[in-house]
Amino acid sequence: MDKLPFLQSLLAISSIIKDKFKNISFRQKIIFSSASILAVFLSGIFIFGSGLTPGPLIVTHPDVSSDNDLFARSLNGFMGESLEMVFLQKNSIVGISSPLTITSQSLGAIWGTEDNVRKEIIEYTVQTGDTISTITDKFAVSLDTVLWANDLDKKSTIKPGQQLIILPVSGVLYYIQKDDTLGQIAKDYKASVEEIITFNELPEEGRIYIGDILIIPGGKMPAPVLSKPLAVSPQIPTGESYFIVPVSSPYIITQGLHWYNAIDFAHKGNSCGKSVFAAAGGVIQKTGFNRTAGNYVRILHPNGVVTFYGHLSSILVSAGQQVSQGAIIGYIGNTGYTVGATGCHLHFEVRGARNSFAP
Repeated sequence: MDKLPFLQSLLAISSIIKDKFKNISFRQKIIFSSASILAVFLSGIFIFGSGLTPGPLIVTHPDVSSDNDLFARSLNGFMGESLEMVFLQKNSIVGISSPLTITSQSLGAIWGTEDNVRKEIIEYTVQTGDTISTITDKFAVSLDTVLWANDLDKKSTIKPGQQLIILPVSGVLYYIQKDDTLGQIAKDYKASVEEIITFNELPEEGRIYIGDILIIPGGKMPAPVLSKPLAVSPQIPTGESYFIVPVSSPYIITQGLHWYNAIDFAHKGNSCGKSVFAAAGGVIQKTGFNRTAGNYVRILHPNGVVTFYGHLSSILVSAGQQVSQGAIIGYIGNTGYTVGATGCHLHFEVRGARNSFAP
């Protein structure tokens, strides 16, 4: 509809009303004014809201928290949309994990950076003809960034089918250990604490946890004190029976070892709603939601190892809670990024020790 003639008609009618308004009673003025206000309001909706189809707003996870778990995404499945926003019905935009308090940091997370930089780590499969140099050009990161993240050096060669971890920006990947502080990390890798906090969407006070995997934007490799960053967690020895299978039998492994030290579990048929168990006793370190992992639970075990349970349909535990081995902590789901053949499954990571379920 052409809105200009309609607006001109409204202006003409208002002029007539103004002339007639002087000659009516006070009661008539009250009734007429109320009707006029309602008409203007409805007209505004008609003019500026035409073409919009209202739809329900469904909130499936209202109590979410910002998270710095950098779940790697396959390049084939990578979507270049804003980190925390999703379009519904082509006319509404909804924040999937919007912060509860609006700060300069959270606004940056909603609207993205100036260059609309992606935040996820990508698992890239080397193609025929690829070299490390062509890959760095393709993803606009430095050569050192690719070498450090994949424990390579300048003499290393790559081959088709090989999986490489690609950071979203030039810098360093770092695994948080006990007694680490952001100040010391920033000093060691010649980076900015503020940039680390902002890029990883940490709380403003910079709170970090054992097992966190951080991207240090612009970080440089210290030499010769530190030979390489802790992109891979130090491996704590664990017995074969330390962890139990975190899902019920019969189960299948739908994806072998992948980022980060993870195995995907499912059941034949429909896995959604099946119980997820604590692989070992410990304290619930964190729970929450992020765009790729969906609903997740992290458990810190007494030996310093952290286990991560992603894509849950629901969570039954909360941070600080003590759980025993085998306790039900949630249910298998397909929250987060589970598009494709994998469907409902559990993404199970071990941070700080070998994943004993790797084939």
